[in-house]
Parts: sequence; C-alpha cells; structure tokens
Amino acid sequence: MALAVFRIRPRFHGKGSAQPGAPLVETRVHFHGRSVWKDGTVRLKRRTLSVGVVILVFSGCSQSPEVREARYLEKGRKELQQKNYAVAVLHFKNAMQAQPRDAEPYYQLGLAYLASNDFNTAASYFRKASEVNPRHTGAQLKLAELMSTSRSKEVVQEARRRTQDVLTLLPEDTDALDVLAFTELRLGKPDSAEAHLEQALRKSPSHLKSSVALAQARLARKDVAGAEEALKQAAAQAPKSPEPAVYLGGFYLALGRTAEAEKEFRHALEIDPNHGPALLALGAMQVRAGQSEQAEQTYRLVAALPEKQYKPMHALFLFQSGKGDQAVAEFEKLAKDDPADRNVRTDLVRAYLAMNRVGDAEKVLTAALKKNGLDIDAMLQRSRIYLASRKYTEAETDLNQVLHFRSNSAEAHYLLSKVQQGRGAAAMRQEELGQALRLAPGLLAARLELAQILMASRGAPSALQLLDEAPQDQKGTVPVVVQRNWALLALGQIAEARKAIDQVLSAGKVPEALLQDAALKLALKDYAGARASAEGVLAQNPEDPRALDVLVRSYSAQNQTPAGLQKAREHAARHPASAPVQQFLGQLLSANGDRVGARKAFEAAKAAKPDLVNAELALAEMDTTEGKRDDARKRLSAVVSSNPGNIPAHILLAQLEITEGKTAAAIEQYRKAVALDDKNALALNGLAYLLAESNQPDEAIKYAQKAKELAPDNAAVDDTLGWTYFQKGLYTMAVTHLEGAIAKEGTAIRKYHLAMAYLRAGDPKRGRQMLDAALIMDPNLPEAQVARRVFGIGPN
Repeated sequence: MALAVFRIRPRFHGKGSAQPGAPLVETRVHFHGRSVWKDGTVRLKRRTLSVGVVILVFSGCSQSPEVREARYLEKGRKELQQKNYAVAVLHFKNAMQAQPRDAEPYYQLGLAYLASNDFNTAASYFRKASEVNPRHTGAQLKLAELMSTSRSKEVVQEARRRTQDVLTLLPEDTDALDVLAFTELRLGKPDSAEAHLEQALRKSPSHLKSSVALAQARLARKDVAGAEEALKQAAAQAPKSPEPAVYLGGFYLALGRTAEAEKEFRHALEIDPNHGPALLALGAMQVRAGQSEQAEQTYRLVAALPEKQYKPMHALFLFQSGKGDQAVAEFEKLAKDDPADRNVRTDLVRAYLAMNRVGDAEKVLTAALKKNGLDIDAMLQRSRIYLASRKYTEAETDLNQVLHFRSNSAEAHYLLSKVQQGRGAAAMRQEELGQALRLAPGLLAARLELAQILMASRGAPSALQLLDEAPQDQKGTVPVVVQRNWALLALGQIAEARKAIDQVLSAGKVPEALLQDAALKLALKDYAGARASAEGVLAQNPEDPRALDVLVRSYSAQNQTPAGLQKAREHAARHPASAPVQQFLGQLLSANGDRVGARKAFEAAKAAKPDLVNAELALAEMDTTEGKRDDARKRLSAVVSSNPGNIPAHILLAQLEITEGKTAAAIEQYRKAVALDDKNALALNGLAYLLAESNQPDEAIKYAQKAKELAPDNAAVDDTLGWTYFQKGLYTMAVTHLEGAIAKEGTAIRKYHLAMAYLRAGDPKRGRQMLDAALIMDPNLPEAQVARRVFGIGPN
C-alpha cells in the first residue's frame, strides 16, 4: 500500500540573477500516488488553484516603465509566495508588457508556471528570459534543470552546456554543480558527476542535496558502500536534522535492509517527532509488515500535523484498508473544514466514485465549478464522470473548456479521444490521441491506443514506427513489446515476432502474448498449437472474443467450420452472462447464416449488459434486413435518444430511411453523423450520394471529395465521386472514377453508372457493353429501367 523508495529527482527553487537557487536531489516516499519530500511537501497531480481575483489597473499610467515593472514584479512575487499562481502570472505579464526587453518578468513567469506544474510553459519562459539576457543565470540554470529530465540525449547535452555557461559566470555555485552532475548522470558519466559533486561538497560540506546526488552517482557505478558512506557523512554533518536520516533510511529500504531503514526513520523521529516524511516512511513499513494497528496510529499522527498536505493521510489509509465508509466520512469532514483544498476534494470525489456514489461526486464538482468556472481540475474530473455515464456531449463541453484555458493539456486531448471513441468517430479519436501524444510523448496509453487504431486501418508500418518512437524507458515494457508484436505479425516479420513473443512468454503466460502465439501458429498452419494457445488465453480470460475467434478460424482453415461453430456455442453456453462472448457468437452466427441463433445471442448480450449499444445496433440491422422496419426504427430511435452522439446509429437510421424511400430523412441522419464526425468516410459518402441523387451535385461534390481523401481505395467512394461528377456534367472525370470503382468491385449498380458515363462521354459502344454486363448481374434494379430508356431498350 505504501512504499519508501530511494530515488533521485531534481526540485526547483526560485533563482533570480541575484539569488542563486538550488536543484534539490531528494529521496521521496510514495503513498497512494503521492510523493512526500524531505521538506514535508506532498506532491500531487497537476492542479490549478482557484482564483477569485480580477486585477484592475487604474493607476500608474504616468509612471516610468521601470517603476511599473518593479511594482508588478513585487506584487507577483507576493502572490507567488502565497501560491496564488494565476494572479501572480497576471502581475508578471503586466511587468513583461512594461519592460519587454528585461529578462526578469519572463523568468518570474517561468517560476509561476513551474510552481503550478506547467513544465512546458515554464520552460518556454525560461528560454525567453535566457534569450533576452543570456547572462541571467537563474533562467539558464532553471531551464537546464528542466531540460536535464528529458529523454532526449541531445536535450540533456544542451542542459549540460547551459549549466557549464552558468559555472563560467559563477564558478563556485553549488547549485550549478549539482545540476551539472545530474546531467552527467543522465548522459552515463557517473565519474564526472561524482567529481563535480565532491567539488560542491568541498565548497559546502553540509549541502545535503549534493550528498544525496553523490550517493546516486556512486550507485550508478555499483559502489553501494560508497553511496552509503556519502549519506552517512551527510548525517554526520547535520546531526540535529532529521532529513539525512530519512534519506539514509530510504536508501536502506531500497536495498531491502528493512531493520536498518526502520532504525533511521525512528532516529529521525527522535530528532523531530513531528517530521512528516519520517512518519510516512515508518507507516509505509508498518503496512508492508502487516502491522495494521500500528500503521493506523502512525497515520493518525501524520494527519494531526499542522501542514494541510498531511491531513488526508489517515483517510487514505482507511480507504486502502477497505474501510470505505469511514474514509469517505473523514474526507467529507476535511472538505467541509477547507473547501478551497482541491486535493482533498479530489480524494473525496475518487472515494465517492469507488463507492459507486456517482451522483455525490458529480454534485461536488458541479458546486466547485459554480464557485469558480476556471477550475480546470474540477472540469477534468467531471468530464471523466460524464464519460463513464456516456454523456459525451457534456464531457466534450467540459474538455473543450479545459483546452480553452490550458491548450497544452494532454489529459484533455486523451479524454476527448474517449469521447470520440464512444461516438464511434474513429478518425477524430485518432486525431485527439495524436495531439495528446505530441504534448506528452510519455503518455503510454495514448501511444498504445493510437497504434491499435493504425493497425485496424492497415497502418502496420506507421504503428511500428510509433511504437519504436516510445521513450527509452517504455520500449522494453510488456505493453509496448506486445503491441509491437502485433505490428510485426501484420507486416509478416515472423522471425522477429516469434523471438519477442517467446521472450514475453518466458517470464509468464501473459494472455496477450499467448494470443499472439496462437495467431502466429494459425498463420503457420499449426492448427493444434493455435488451438492450445487460444484455449490457454480463454482459461485465463474467458471473455476474450479474440481468442475464441482464433479457435473458430483454426477449424475453418481445415474445412471444419461446423466444428468451430460448435466450439463457439459451447463456450458461450458456459458463459451466458458474458456480453463480449455473446456478442461475438451473434456476429459469428449471423455471418454463417444462422439468423435465429444470432438474434438469440445478441439478446443474451443485451441481457448481460443492458447498455450494450453494439448488440442493439446489430439487432436493428437484422430487423432492417428482415423487413422489420418498425422494430429497427424503434431500436435505433431509442439509441439516439439516450445517446445523440452515436454515429453508427445515425448511419443505420439513414440506411433505414433509404429502404423506405425517404431520401430527405436519410440526408438529415447523414448530416447529423457528419456533424458529429466530419472525418467519417461512410457518412460523408452516403450524404454525397444522396445529395447527388437529389440534384444537389454542388454540395455533394465537397463531401464526395472529402470521403475520397479519407478512403482513397474504397470502391463505394469512387463510385459516389464518379456519379457526382456525372450529375455535374463532368463526364470524363466521372468515367475515370467509375472505372476505378469497377476495377475494385464491379457491382451491378456501379456498372450502370459507368454505362451512363460512357454514353454521355461520347463512347456509346463501351456504354452498351457495360450496360449488358450490368443487366446480366441484376436486371431489376431501378437504375436498370433508367438505363434502358436512355439506351433505347424496351422492357424484358
């Protein structure tokens, strides 16, 4: 539940040109997603503090720019000290406008954004400050600190160069030596890092951050004894400070030397009984040792500390201990005592959601947004609730508002991708994932989901490239390796895929790797092996329809389709309450002509999961095919009533209207689908075709051309575009696209279209030949009668 970890990480202190700061390299203790540092600071997720202040400037117009700048800087620093970051930013921007050629306002803006965890914006202002004044050591060093955490070697090298420039100006600057050492550690030069840290300690023997960084440098050389010695010396330099003991305890804990770790944590508490990080570390150890009563007492002590970041710790402990009701009650009290504490509010909302009290969670967030419409955290949290409730329009509204105020929010773009996924808008989902990944290359979920989309759209090369561009620390993880295996399999790189699959399976029977093993064996015609691996997946996850699909296909490949169908039926009978399995069975039986069995399976999927839209859509499609149009309309109307943003439902409604000859109503449904996703080729193509048929070719052509851009190899799209050109009288262009459609898939209606285009383009011979071919395929289409009249052919 809690874990003390010895870890090095830079912290950033204010540093102006006249006041050097210090990159802090510290141990932290993890507790339920939080990180507690030596100074007692609890680092939570990015947050924006509530601002209820509007700055009005009525005076000072006659003052000099220098005086105005100084006044705004002073105000901004006061607000920054009080953690009113948004207000501080406004003051610093006023200072910047007063003196745009002075580096200090840009630097202070960087500090304000850094304090609110907006690292990208902070870096941009530090860079601007260093451009305005390259000798502003504070900006240079702060930018170097941020750059030193990059996964790019080139960026870390630039950070090293900037830090060296600072040291040229300030040769004895301990902070700069620490940053330089950190960059050298990142560049794989622990010896150089160690030398610079020793230099810093000679300058300032009690500089704890240098000691901790030195321990890290020695660990990088596998010098455990040397690392321990560095931390012991730091403790000796400050015998009355609890902080070195906490670092030393964290070091021992990371090495598994728990008795020594506990001794150091207790020693820190002897020095200062109210030292938060030491108490948290001790509590974490007690939890790991199963000492629940002692741990609860410890967390009570933590929560009683005066610093408000510690107040929720006992409630968090209760929640993780399974005492949800008690935890919620404590969170509610904390939220009532300090309504402005967003961290407590976030904890309360999460607790409500975990206890399935969705209404209470939404109520808290809505109330917060009524008080402060700029509360980004509340918007993000509420959008997640809306997503879970399939309120996609409401979620989209909140997320667009977030991006209005924080355009670089990767989280907002990622959540918008979930909105588009819920609507069935694949292209827009892909776009949002791309934006999220551009803003946060380390967002693994976005990378994996984008790779899956690319794979589904036959973009295996792009998916492989995307996965190969993953940050170095992600490349060897199981999710990335497994997703990369799918790309390798799709590209036919069997040997490399086989090696990677075996590597994953050697560490354990990972279901996804087993599934890949099954797929690979199926491709190599090892049907028995494919079945064994697929059944291994189903043994671990009976609800994985992909494994069931491989199992069925292994029989079909041996011309034993009935046996495969029987296997699927038997598996579904064993898992009647599994919506994915029943949905798969319905699709399988429908594809094999068993409509009765398919309908029964879809109904079972709905019974297992009443809000399963895919099952309802499948049933509506079956109703339409079977002529049960009223039933189909009732189903589809219910879907769009509860979820107006469901694009497949609008498309199916359009197709239903077409079967009833209601062209205007069909056009309206297609327009709704396009309004929801203007990159949906199916909706664009359907709308274009109906508009062309309705003598609106000028409007039709823009939709047809866009559909062609999105689906250049689709025969239906070529047919629509060609037919639209025909309606506009551009017969030569029509022939080109209609010939392309016929080459891909020569249906009767497309041949009728091409026959008409040949005739109007002045080639009646080929037109008659194409018409004859169309009549052989289907002489009863409505288009056949039109073509007969045009070509002067009587009825059969």
